[in-house]
Amino acid sequence: MRRFAFVAVLLLAVSTPSGTVRAAELDARITRQLHTNAARYGIAGQAVLIRHNGTLLAQAVAGEADLTTHQPVTPETVFNTYSLAKLLVSALVMQRVEAGRVELDAPASRYLPDLPEAWQTITVRRFLNHASGVPEYFQYREGEVITSQGNRFPTTAAEVFKALAGAPLQFTPGTANRYTQTNYLVLTALLEAQYQQPYAQIVRDRVLRPLSMRHTSLGPATDVPRDIAIAYIGKQGTLQREDDIAWPPYAYGHAALHTTVGDLDRFLMALTRGELVGRATLQQLWQPQLLDNGRRSGFSTGWEFEESGEYRFVGHDGGTRVRARIAFLDGLGGDTYSFIYLTNGSATNVWSRTLVDSTMAVVAPMQFPREALSERLITYALEPQTAARTTALKQWLITTGRGDQPMLEQDINRVGYAVAENLGHATALPLFAFNATLFPRSANAWDSLAETYAALGDAKQAERLYAKSKALAAAR
Repeated sequence: MRRFAFVAVLLLAVSTPSGTVRAAELDARITRQLHTNAARYGIAGQAVLIRHNGTLLAQAVAGEADLTTHQPVTPETVFNTYSLAKLLVSALVMQRVEAGRVELDAPASRYLPDLPEAWQTITVRRFLNHASGVPEYFQYREGEVITSQGNRFPTTAAEVFKALAGAPLQFTPGTANRYTQTNYLVLTALLEAQYQQPYAQIVRDRVLRPLSMRHTSLGPATDVPRDIAIAYIGKQGTLQREDDIAWPPYAYGHAALHTTVGDLDRFLMALTRGELVGRATLQQLWQPQLLDNGRRSGFSTGWEFEESGEYRFVGHDGGTRVRARIAFLDGLGGDTYSFIYLTNGSATNVWSRTLVDSTMAVVAPMQFPREALSERLITYALEPQTAARTTALKQWLITTGRGDQPMLEQDINRVGYAVAENLGHATALPLFAFNATLFPRSANAWDSLAETYAALGDAKQAERLYAKSKALAAAR
């Protein structure tokens, strides 16, 4: 197993409803968690920063930025943050909304008249929330980009839109969410039309310079004049280097953002303080949003939106590698946390949500019970399975009050599938079995357990459990 170098710096103590936790204690827990994540998922390098109500709780780094030279990650290491670039677009669009220059529910064609005919009535809000239905403008296959012009990108965004003009929409706008980079190509072009400047210049003038984000850039990794974390991807359980895509400038609204954990922290802090967009505007825009069919949208003005307990979460990921999240209670003027978790890849391609959840479980388990449950279940799945450990987990659910959560069955099921994806079906099996034991009348719990046995090649057991699931469903 690779040995991961680790440095952790705790800056201040944190006050929680359960009392003040001494800095050294939290330092030790965060240190153990990053060690744990590195060992579980084979993370090459990682950088984490956490705040509570503007106070810096912890900043930690671990592992290597370059596995060939063994260059360690430092707080100044620059990471490729991929789709976190979309958060800059969202903030810039929100600025225009606040200034009265853009209406979210107006067609984007009001600002970009030359959009394809089928896109003319699609609103700005739907492009922000991936509810437009427009097709993706490229595919990525076996390390190669495929576009309308073969294995190279069209020269301009206008050429992209022209190439997609005859392609059908994936769904009726407003009826579903489907994540595509094309949405943010449109929004980037909208911003360029508003300011009559290249997008990269808009970002520099309105975000990077005002916030002193001196170590952040848009463009190729080769242009970064600082220590940069080499990107890795997991293949067959090992880390392999992954070269960056040569994105054209019109794609910088959804990719090619290189930054440090400190610079990204400046961006999130500016938002929560109302410095980029007023707090009143943010609170209006960071509300649950419904699709036309009444189903909850997964996005709120371009930010991933969800709720956990009494908190609302907004943020975004950069695939399996990076994630930024703001959690707030009673508005941005109330209890607010920010979490930044950057990695340069893992052997298991663990989803960044799992990593951020693990830090939330460390710093505020009472405030974030779902995330604390997730971390406890993953730990249980990786332990030797004994009756005593199962009893201890049940007792933990009782003593923490989590056994009475109305969504407990669904939460265990969700974690089970995350473990199956990141650590394999054999590791996830105890979680699905535990869920079926806790909820013996649940057809879904038995169905998930049967599915896991089928994935492990035990057809006989899977067939028996599928039959049990069907019988329970029929008896409802």
